[in-house]
Amino acid sequence: MDKLINKLFRKSTDNIFLQMFRYLFVGTASFLIDFIIYLSLINFLGQNYLISAAIAFFISVLANYYMSTSWVFNQTDRNNKVLDFNLFILISFIGLIFTEILLYAFVDYGNINYIWSKIIASIIVMFWNFTARRVMFYGKKL
Repeated sequence: MDKLINKLFRKSTDNIFLQMFRYLFVGTASFLIDFIIYLSLINFLGQNYLISAAIAFFISVLANYYMSTSWVFNQTDRNNKVLDFNLFILISFIGLIFTEILLYAFVDYGNINYIWSKIIASIIVMFWNFTARRVMFYGKKL
């Protein structure tokens, strides 16, 4: 059992399935940060759902960056951390654009509740983020 836990959670890996497994944990934690901030901005501060989504998304990206580089993709020893962070932010910004478009389409045209719209958009964008980060940021193959 200890070997399995070590392989799943502790040991560095380039295995796409283990990385996806770990990314689901990181993604879940990032989503919870994102979702709680999103709901708080809307429900407690009366903020617009698209503005709330953008603010929440960028805050959760910071947590995601740390967890992804140190645990999922094992890249804490990379040389150019400023360039890496900027590329990570660029990929995340594209994900934010997808999120905003999906939210707008779901809420304003699909008449789907903003909460369900956020959940659906987050799941869709998660696949973009994982693929783009794995291939473009970390130089791994699919």
